[in-house]
Amino acid sequence: MSKPHFFELLDHPAVNASVFFPRPDDGRPLPQGSEEMRIAVDQGTTVSARYSPSGSHLPTILHFHGNGEIVSDYDGLAPAYHQAGASLICAEYRGYGRSTGQPSIRNLIRDAHTVLDAALELLHERGHTGPLVIMGRSLGSAPAIELASERGDEISGLIIESGFAQSLPLLALFGLSLGALGLGKVIGMDNEDKLARVESPLLLLHAEGDVLLPPWHAQRNLEHAASSQKRLEMIPNTDHNTIIAFGGQRYWGAINEFLLSLRS
Repeated sequence: MSKPHFFELLDHPAVNASVFFPRPDDGRPLPQGSEEMRIAVDQGTTVSARYSPSGSHLPTILHFHGNGEIVSDYDGLAPAYHQAGASLICAEYRGYGRSTGQPSIRNLIRDAHTVLDAALELLHERGHTGPLVIMGRSLGSAPAIELASERGDEISGLIIESGFAQSLPLLALFGLSLGALGLGKVIGMDNEDKLARVESPLLLLHAEGDVLLPPWHAQRNLEHAASSQKRLEMIPNTDHNTIIAFGGQRYWGAINEFLLSLRS
């Protein structure tokens, strides 16, 4: 019998109730030029994604957002991704935005593979020839790193923004511990361990003032990553929730340089 996956062991009702903060979409129309994707992840359950195309020869970023966010939060950011040199597919989680179902750690990881399949199919149908980059912010670092570690031959790069290296310190923030949950010793691989299998080019973005996920998470992820092309950009004068709004050229410039390196 195979050993249980690390995140499957953490798929506990108390963990799911504490970790996820879903909120519904407010019903605003999609921005001009973008379109909604409805991706079946289980019988009767779909997750949504939003496709905002740029040039078909440019890279495409498949983006997994942070907790408490939904894909429509990124409508105003899509032009910034275009300016940085990429099309954008922003993916949702179960129970968030226009998606159905209930979020869980198990489904967060498993659904990512189905979302990647749908993104690859869409890009093929639309004639995209540019590279595909996976990006994950905060909570989204888990599905992003999962895909890069398991399906690295299908992507060209990985961007982790405000990501975590270890899950257990996060559980402690929510007042949870493995002992209290009756889980005992965790078997499997956390984010930093999975990165040891990631050889794709890697860009890490992290706020110097992040107190939710302190910079040591980014440092450990950098150290563990197997990639020979890896870079950590620390963004000054920002924290976990302001890194995008106030990251400026340090944030978007790093993304642009990374994308350009994949095209050279």
